[in-house]
Amino acid sequence: MFRANLYSRLSRLLVASVEVSVQRASSGFRSILPTRSLVDNFVPNSRSFSLVSGSQASSSFNSLDLQSEVPASKIRNVAIIAHVDHGKTTLVDKMLTQAGGHVPGERVMDSHALERERGITISSKYTSLQYGAYTINIVDTPGHADFGGEVERVLGMVDGAVLLVDANEGALSQTKFVLEKALRAGLSPIVVLNKVDRPGCTKERCTAVESDIFDLFASLGASDAQLDFRVLYSSARQGWAAEELPPTGEAPAAASLAPLMDSILAGVPPPPVDRGAPFAMLVSMLGRDPFLGRIAIGRVHAGTARVGDRLRILRHTGEREGPEAKLTKILKRVGTSDVELREASAGDIVMVAGAEHVGVADTLADPAVAENLPPGHIDPPTLSMVFSPNDSPLAGTEGRELTANKIGERLRAEAESSVSMRVSTVQESGGERFEVKARGELQLGLLIENMRREGFEFSVSPPQVVLREEGGSVLEPIEDVVIECPDVCTGTIIDSLTARKGELQEMVPVPELEGRMRLTFSAPSRGLLGFRSVFATVTRGSGVMNRAFSKYDVHRGSMDSVSKGALVSMADGKTVAFSLWNLEPRGVLFVSPGQKVYSGMIIGEHAKGGDLEVNPIKEKAKTNFRAMGTDENIRLTPPRAMTLEDAIGYVGPGELIEVTPKGVRLRKAVLDSNLRKRASRSAAR
Repeated sequence: MFRANLYSRLSRLLVASVEVSVQRASSGFRSILPTRSLVDNFVPNSRSFSLVSGSQASSSFNSLDLQSEVPASKIRNVAIIAHVDHGKTTLVDKMLTQAGGHVPGERVMDSHALERERGITISSKYTSLQYGAYTINIVDTPGHADFGGEVERVLGMVDGAVLLVDANEGALSQTKFVLEKALRAGLSPIVVLNKVDRPGCTKERCTAVESDIFDLFASLGASDAQLDFRVLYSSARQGWAAEELPPTGEAPAAASLAPLMDSILAGVPPPPVDRGAPFAMLVSMLGRDPFLGRIAIGRVHAGTARVGDRLRILRHTGEREGPEAKLTKILKRVGTSDVELREASAGDIVMVAGAEHVGVADTLADPAVAENLPPGHIDPPTLSMVFSPNDSPLAGTEGRELTANKIGERLRAEAESSVSMRVSTVQESGGERFEVKARGELQLGLLIENMRREGFEFSVSPPQVVLREEGGSVLEPIEDVVIECPDVCTGTIIDSLTARKGELQEMVPVPELEGRMRLTFSAPSRGLLGFRSVFATVTRGSGVMNRAFSKYDVHRGSMDSVSKGALVSMADGKTVAFSLWNLEPRGVLFVSPGQKVYSGMIIGEHAKGGDLEVNPIKEKAKTNFRAMGTDENIRLTPPRAMTLEDAIGYVGPGELIEVTPKGVRLRKAVLDSNLRKRASRSAAR
C-alpha cells in the first residue's frame, strides 16, 4: 500500500514538472524576463522627474497597461548622436534612472564585452521609457566614424535627434559626421551642451561652442528650420539639464532631465503613420535569442500585426519573391527589460521573432504589400582586408575553428547584421580566401577580435583602401583629422602627416588649456594606416587624435615609404635569451625568451631599411670554461607588445597577421626565404 501511494505521488510530481517545462518553453522570452511587477518600475504616471535612485523613484510610479494601443500622437522616436566619449550612453542611463527604472551599474546600453572594455558604443541599441502619457523610444548610436553604417541605418527609425556636444571640446570631426547624417535624413536636432559642470566651462566658452555649432549646421546645408535649433545645457553624469547655463556650472536646485524630455516632446514630431494600411516594418537591427532564434528590430511604418500573423520578407535588393515568416513573439524594450506585446502598431519601435531569414534593411510586410520600404542611403566601405585560413607551421595548435568554410560562414553572418560591410570570395582562391570591405581599421579590428575570442584561427592581409574611378580619374577616401597635442610636438606631427600627403587646414590653441594646440588636417586614408602608433610615440601618450571620413577626392599621388625593415626568423623553435640579447642592437624585438617562432615569422623591427634574417633560437656555444651565473645575468629590454590594432597598422606589403585565440603574430606571406628572394628579384626587373 505504501509503495503504491509513493508511485502515485511520484507520477503526479513528474506530470507537474513536465507541464511547467512545456509552459516555459512556449513562453519564450517570458521565462527569462522579469515579471510585470518589475517592469512596472520603469513606467511613471506623471511627468515629474527627480534626482533619486531607481529604487526610490519606482515607489512613486504606478503601472501602465503596455498591452493597450498607444496613440501615434503620444509616441516620440529620437536618436542620441554625438562624438565619441561626449556622454551619449551616460545620458541614456540617467534618463532611464529618472524614469523610475533600476539601472544596474553604468553604461547599461553598452552590453557587448568589447564595448565595456573600450568604453565606446559599437552597435546601435534601442530602449523606451514612459514620460507621463508619452512613450519615448530612444536609440543610442555609435560616435565613431567606422560605425557610421550603424548611425545611417537607425536614423530611418526616428523622427528627431539629440546632438550631444562636449562644451569643453566643442564640435569635433565625428560630430560633423553624425550631424551630416541627421541633417541628410531631414531631422531637426536638439543641441545639448554636455559636461558644463567641469571647471573652466564658462558662459563665454559655451557661447563660442554654440557659434561653432551654428556654423557647422550652415556649412552642412541645414535648412532654416534646422538652423533654428534648441540649445540646452546639461551634466549627464549628474543627471540634469537646463535651458539656461547655471552661473557656477553646478546643478540648480531640484534639477533633473525634465527640460530635455519636454524639449523632445515639443521639438520631435510624432511619427506620421497610417494604422489602417497593411502592415510594413523596416528592419534596422538584428539580434538572436537561444529560444526564439533571430530577432528583428525596427520601426513599424504602417498597419498593425499580431502574434500568429503571416508576413512576407521583401529584400532591400529589390527581390519580389522572398520567404514568408510567421510572427511568434512581439516584444518591446522598456528600460533594460523586454516586455511581451499582443500587437505591433505603426509608429512604434518593436522586436519581433519568427522571421528567421530576414536581414538588415529588409521589409517585413503584409502579403498585400508589393514594394519594400526604402532602406536609406548607406555610405560605401573605404577599407578592405583578405581573410584566409592559417597555414603557418603553428596552424591548428591554438584554435578550434580552422577551416575556410567556418571562416566564410562567420564573415557572411557579420555582413548580414552590418549594412556597411561587404564580404566576397576572392577569385582564383578556390573558396579559401575572403575579401572583407568595411569603414575603417577599427571596424575590421573589432571583427577580428570577436572572431579570435570565438576560437577562430586565421590570417589577414594588410589593409588596402578602396579606390574609385569616375570620369577617368582615380579617387581615394579622404578623412578629416583633428589632433590635440602639446605645442612642442606640432612640428613633428605636421612633418609626419605632410609626408603622408596630409594637408594642414587649421592650427589654433586649445581653449582653457595652456601649452596645447589643435591641428586640423585633410589626409588620405592610406596615409593614416599605421599613423596612430607613430602619433602615440611622438606625443608620448599625451595627444588625442580623432578621424572621420570626409569624401572621395582625386588621388594625391604616391608617397615615400614610411615603413621600416623587419627582423625575420630563419629557424623553427623557441627563442633563447642569449640570441635575443645579441639581436637587440639590430632593432626592436617583438618576442621574449621561450616563445615559439618559425621560419618566416617577423620577430622585430630592423633599425635600418630592408629585412634581415636572424636566428633567435641559437644557444650559446658550450666550452670548458664558463663563469658561474653568466647566462642568468642576461638582461633584455622588454619587447614591444604588439596588439591587434598595432599589428593592423604595422603590417606591410608581402606580410600577414596570424590571429589565434592565444595571440597575434606577424609573418611573411611567403615563408620560404629563397622564394621571397626570387620574387623580389622578379619584381625589380
